[in-house]
Amino acid sequence: MKKIYGLMVALVLIMAMVVAPAANAQDKDIVDTAVAAGSFKTLATALQAAGLVETLKGPGPFTVFAPTDEAFAKLPKGTLDDLLKPENKEKLVSILTYHVVPGKVMAADVVKLKKAKTVQGSEISIKVKGEKVMVDKANVIKTDVGASNGVIHVIDAVMMPPKAKK
Repeated sequence: MKKIYGLMVALVLIMAMVVAPAANAQDKDIVDTAVAAGSFKTLATALQAAGLVETLKGPGPFTVFAPTDEAFAKLPKGTLDDLLKPENKEKLVSILTYHVVPGKVMAADVVKLKKAKTVQGSEISIKVKGEKVMVDKANVIKTDVGASNGVIHVIDAVMMPPKAKK
């Protein structure tokens, strides 16, 4: 009986360790969740340059298709530096808001869609092939990263809205 009790206590402690970080993640907004992840430094810099940090810290809910630092590194040389210039703020805002869909759209719902209207105003295309999900030409590499004001889906490319392309 002592062994069973000991196992139950251990199981409860393990469950508490697993559930507690998930609950804490829900306490952070989208910006803080992305910053804490460590792989969205470029996105955080771009959000700051575009003046969108406070918006994405707002009540939402938002669904953000968040490009990783590696995704931003894939942009043609000089593109990011150019976008971060104050005179290109409008274009940067357009690109970043193209990655945001109003509402909290979990992965199970995303895969049922063919397209979604973004905060920028244009629609992103959504394609599902087996286990692979693409938004525009970006692969979704991680889903359902919860935040207090929405959800983040991690993507491997920066999406460009139709009006922002070259």
